[in-house]
Amino acid sequence: MTLRFVVLVVALATFSSSLPAQETATPSPIPAATPTGITDPETATRAWLDTMPPNEKARSDAYFEGTYWLILWNFLLTVAIALFLLTTKLSARIRDLAAALTSFRPIQAGIYAIGFAAITWALNLPLNCYEGFVREHQYGMSNQTFGAWFGESLKALAIALVILPVVFAILYSIFRVAQRTWWIWGTIFGIILTTFLNIAAPVFIEPLFNKYTPLTDPKVRDPILALARANEIPVQQVFVVDQSRQTKRVSANVSGLAGTTRIALNDNLLNQCTLPEIREVMAHEMGHYVLNHGAKMTMSIGIFIFVGFSLAAATFNRAIKKRGPRWGVNGIADPAGFPLLMLIFATYAFLLTPIVNTMIRTIEREADIFGLNAAREPDAAAMVALKLGKYRKMEPTPLEEFIFFDHPSGRSRIRMAMDWKAAQLPCGDGR
Repeated sequence: MTLRFVVLVVALATFSSSLPAQETATPSPIPAATPTGITDPETATRAWLDTMPPNEKARSDAYFEGTYWLILWNFLLTVAIALFLLTTKLSARIRDLAAALTSFRPIQAGIYAIGFAAITWALNLPLNCYEGFVREHQYGMSNQTFGAWFGESLKALAIALVILPVVFAILYSIFRVAQRTWWIWGTIFGIILTTFLNIAAPVFIEPLFNKYTPLTDPKVRDPILALARANEIPVQQVFVVDQSRQTKRVSANVSGLAGTTRIALNDNLLNQCTLPEIREVMAHEMGHYVLNHGAKMTMSIGIFIFVGFSLAAATFNRAIKKRGPRWGVNGIADPAGFPLLMLIFATYAFLLTPIVNTMIRTIEREADIFGLNAAREPDAAAMVALKLGKYRKMEPTPLEEFIFFDHPSGRSRIRMAMDWKAAQLPCGDGR
């Protein structure tokens, strides 16, 4: 832990900017003269990057660099909450309250989950408010009022209060029955839960926060569906998500499985981008689907879950033997020990940040290549990278990109597009 923690802190000190936040960050117009005629990839990349105004680049750098610190603050807050729940015996008191209400152990775990979720939501609220509302408005990224933002936060809590009791009831039943092999069965349950949520969330949870309506403009819809047909994606409709009432960011996705496949783009993408740019973005998202990135990510997450539970198995019982009586925790089958599990997994995930980011960045790069080959719009890809650069740092250092970037940087994406453009043979040319 010590080495990676030091690396992260050094990186934070090295890369963070002192530029103050700006009040607005409205979309920039498309540059009047884009470097579409330059054939040398390096020169073309530099020319595209230079179309971004210096003040906009500085604001984008400051915004994105702030997220580096938020990784650290979120981790430290999680550690503080876990230790608070354990050392004050608040976690044990929630368990005792659940035991007083029912003698049925799975229901006790479910009741504990409700108390745990409510308390941790409240303790996380100040940082979440800063990160999701205050800071987004400081940099002009949000369109939400505080009431709307807080309402969505309460809605997320309500969803957690429905899902977590079921998860805890199953998880602690497993822990109670298999107290020697709990970490193996916990891994299996974690993988099943992750797979289920990956399939269910786009279909059942995301529509609770946004409205999905069919895209009716044939000039945009038909080219997207043509791309889908060409890549054997079984959809007949494209949906528009009303995210402009929340954010200025552009986004899209192709999600689902076993008859639930759906193509969606948000209204910001529809309103801020040209048709070639929309085609390029959608081709990228189709790349995730065609290349089975969802399944690959699930397998990778499964490995991470297995290692996490292995670490928990090696440390949990030792900690309980030493501190359990002081915390009021009896063992792995005791829900009051969940904050310790949370602490172990949070530390593990924090130290894995560069590895996880690199894994995600790799599949995003694969989707970028797929998108270029499918849409064949390298200049549009460069323009999209510039538009995403309003809230993503365009030119990080290699170490910075390795640690903090879960997508290729704007510079990397533009260079890829220009390399693709320079290397393309005419259709039918077999030389």
